[in-house]
Amino acid sequence: MKKGELQAITNFIYEAGILSRTPRSGLWFLGTGKQSVAEHLLRTTYIAYALCFLVPDADRAKVVFMSLFHDFGEGRTSDLNYVHQRYGRLAESEAFKDISAEIPFGKEMAAFYKEEQAKKTLEAKLVKDADQLEWIATLREEELRGNTKARAWAKIGYARLKTKEAKAVGKFLLATHSDAWWFDANDKWFVSRDPKLIKKKRQ
Repeated sequence: MKKGELQAITNFIYEAGILSRTPRSGLWFLGTGKQSVAEHLLRTTYIAYALCFLVPDADRAKVVFMSLFHDFGEGRTSDLNYVHQRYGRLAESEAFKDISAEIPFGKEMAAFYKEEQAKKTLEAKLVKDADQLEWIATLREEELRGNTKARAWAKIGYARLKTKEAKAVGKFLLATHSDAWWFDANDKWFVSRDPKLIKKKRQ
C-alpha cells in the first residue's frame, strides 16, 4: 500500500460524507420536504437493484455501482434543479473527472459514470429509471403529506421513464400509499395486538 493511495482513499471517505449534508434542491421549489444527495443515492441504488430482478439480462453489479455514484459529483457542485438548469448547468462532469483522477480506483468509476451519462446501455437506462422512480417516490410521500403540487410533478417524472419494467413499478408507486408496506387499516392486530394474528398472517 502506498501512502499516496491511502491518503486519496481517506480524502474520498470524507468527501462521501459531504453528500449527506448536500440538499436536493428540487424540494425547495416544491415547497415541502428535505432530502440529501446521499439519501437520494442510497434509495436510487436499492431501486436499481430491484429493477434488475425484473430485467435479468442486466449486469446487476454494474447497475448498482453506477446508481451509487451517478450524483457523486454533486458534493462539489451541489444539486441543480430544473429551474436552475434553464439558466445554466454546473460542471458536475468536470467535478467527477477531478474526483476520479485523485483516487486509485478512479478509472473504474470514470468508465461507469461515462456509461451512465450516455444512457445508451440497458444498465444505464435502468439507473436513469431508478433515479426517476426515487424522485417519484419522494414526490408521492410529499403528496400524502398534503402538497398539492407533488402529484403533477410525479406524473412528469413518470413520463420520463424509459423501460417497461420501470413504468410498471412507477404505476404502483403512484397508486400505493407510502405506508402500505407496514399499515393496513383492516388488520385487526392494530386493535388487539394479539400475537396469534401475526402468526396467522405469516402462514
